[in-house]
Amino acid sequence: MEKQELHIDFEAAKAAFETYLDEYDRTDDKIHLKIVHTYCVVECAEEIATRMYLGQEDVQLAKIIGLLHDIGRFEQLKQFDSFEPTTMDHAAYGVQILFEEGMIRRFMPDDRWDEIIRTAIVKHSDFVLEGVSDPCALFHARLIRDADKLDNFRVKLEDDLLTFMGMPGEEIGALEISPKVYETVFRSSTILSADRITKMDYWVSYLVHIFDLNFKESMDIVAENNYIEKLVHRIPYTNPVTARQMQEIQKHAQEYIKKFKGV
Repeated sequence: MEKQELHIDFEAAKAAFETYLDEYDRTDDKIHLKIVHTYCVVECAEEIATRMYLGQEDVQLAKIIGLLHDIGRFEQLKQFDSFEPTTMDHAAYGVQILFEEGMIRRFMPDDRWDEIIRTAIVKHSDFVLEGVSDPCALFHARLIRDADKLDNFRVKLEDDLLTFMGMPGEEIGALEISPKVYETVFRSSTILSADRITKMDYWVSYLVHIFDLNFKESMDIVAENNYIEKLVHRIPYTNPVTARQMQEIQKHAQEYIKKFKGV
């Protein structure tokens, strides 16, 4: 049987992405953070896809979606110097420039995957993934959401707290967790942006992204990297109530991981 030609050229898309980034200040801490995040999400998407033994076309498609999923972030940062969703819906803006303004052709000359890419990008940051009927689009939307969350665990562990939290760890750990946020954790649910009041609420919301992971392969990566324990211990909790609550959150999260993995 004749070998099927692979029509997805990730390296060409990456070169086009690098050209796009030239429009932005790469020395800006937030821009730099998002560039690193983008390429790490590509790696996470490839890792999940490889662990699932997907065919090369789906692996490459997952990488392309990872490359483009946050393309709207750069303009958000340029205009508002903020990641806050109240400043811009970065996913919707990304779809606008890619598909309504035609930029997608810089990255993907072939249009056969457009609807899958569009759906995955516009849905990647939704609080709940819903309204997707096409099985392939749904699969890739789930995959990019998992890849994005996996790298966000790395970001929260490695990057400067002042850059993405606007506050040092000592000040964050002195704050309280809002009752509604704390209660939501024990329903094994993610946290609505509108419910976050304190910076500790934000920190908890990053931890509980595990409750929205879709694939066992993704949860395996969380467990292998010990992300939950490491994230809990990154902040020094000088508030004794917060310190106790974080111990309970860690315990609940680790039990959830075991149940998800069937351990």
